[in-house]
Amino acid sequence: MEILNQFGVVPIDYGVLASELATYKSPRQKIVELEKEGSIIRLKRGMYVVSPKISGKLLSIELIANHIYGPSYVSMESALRYYGLIPEKTYNTDSMTIKRSRKFDNAIARFNYTYCPASYYTIGVEQVMREGFSFLIASPEKALCDVIIYTPQLRLRSMISLQEYLADDLRLDMDEFFKMDISVFEQCVVQNMKSEELNNIIKLLRQ
Repeated sequence: MEILNQFGVVPIDYGVLASELATYKSPRQKIVELEKEGSIIRLKRGMYVVSPKISGKLLSIELIANHIYGPSYVSMESALRYYGLIPEKTYNTDSMTIKRSRKFDNAIARFNYTYCPASYYTIGVEQVMREGFSFLIASPEKALCDVIIYTPQLRLRSMISLQEYLADDLRLDMDEFFKMDISVFEQCVVQNMKSEELNNIIKLLRQ
């Protein structure tokens, strides 16, 4: 369907989609039909994305995550997996936001959003450019900080427990870990959230 192809993989608001379908007798009913036949996928109330079978393009989970709830950036294990730093693939897509924490479930995945302070939010966020779109994602360093700070009940106050967690529990690529930019951890530690753990990461990187 030519009307849908123009959107590619970029999520569409209901109002925009309805205006593009204005020539139909009932744009609302046409949207319902498009969803039922699988031409569009509902991401949340009032937001859709064109199905890959129509667009011929792979969906971007990161782009979708940015659109469902924002401002936000993809982070934690989801970002580490994106960079190939951990082996596990998960159904959940995790993001950080300056708005209240939320969860959204749709046919694609579960999208989790965790609140963080605005002063911390802006550190180590990167814009990734793709053909026709871009999205925000944590740098590897910021993603690791987010995991350490926002994983409940995670306490890594010794160098040994930290190394065991990174290598055995998180299964982080330790060769790539030792290439990480210390300055991002230094900026995060100033925020006084799990400072002891982040300082241990800095010490480990300086060894």
